[in-house]
Amino acid sequence: MRNGIPRKMAVALLGAVLAVSSLSGCSRRAERTTVISSSAQECLARAMYFESNRSSRDGMVAVGSVVMNRVASDRFPGEVCAVVGQKGQFAPGVLSRAMGEAGPRAMAMALAASVLAGERHPRIGNAMFFHQKDYRFSYRNMHYVLTTGGNAFYEKRPPEEVTQPVPLPQTEGETGGTTTAAAHPARRPGLLARLFGG
Repeated sequence: MRNGIPRKMAVALLGAVLAVSSLSGCSRRAERTTVISSSAQECLARAMYFESNRSSRDGMVAVGSVVMNRVASDRFPGEVCAVVGQKGQFAPGVLSRAMGEAGPRAMAMALAASVLAGERHPRIGNAMFFHQKDYRFSYRNMHYVLTTGGNAFYEKRPPEEVTQPVPLPQTEGETGGTTTAAAHPARRPGLLARLFGG
């Protein structure tokens, strides 16, 4: 017995919780959730490291914000590593190449933890796409919202809703001056500990 709840009752309650949670997925579409784990942090850090100017905090956070916008969208996978690993979407070898520069690697890991905890670049909005800032395309559906870290970030919109059809001037310093996030995301207590105060 723990906290006044008999063990048999605790086991029965746990069984009921598991049964209800498994049945709830049968009657309606499952809600999209983001799995936050050390592997999600690693995958996000890799995208941020390889896709941005490695000394640009804003650039890394903007790339991370795009990844998280994709994770939240029904048009992309619902997990960070699946989004980052999609063929042709990010730098070749993004999940396998070595992150050789120690300082930028540590910064990417810390910023990935911060983005997973909810930090976003304030001007990314709903943008889910970016390209190197000096590239130009003739598509009429690209609405640019930000240029930072060597990339131009944009939303895809119907042509009549595009009001910024060319990349904006590069900006930096909008996400904060220092990286203070922990290198590993906080872990939640297990189900039994949350239910029974263990």
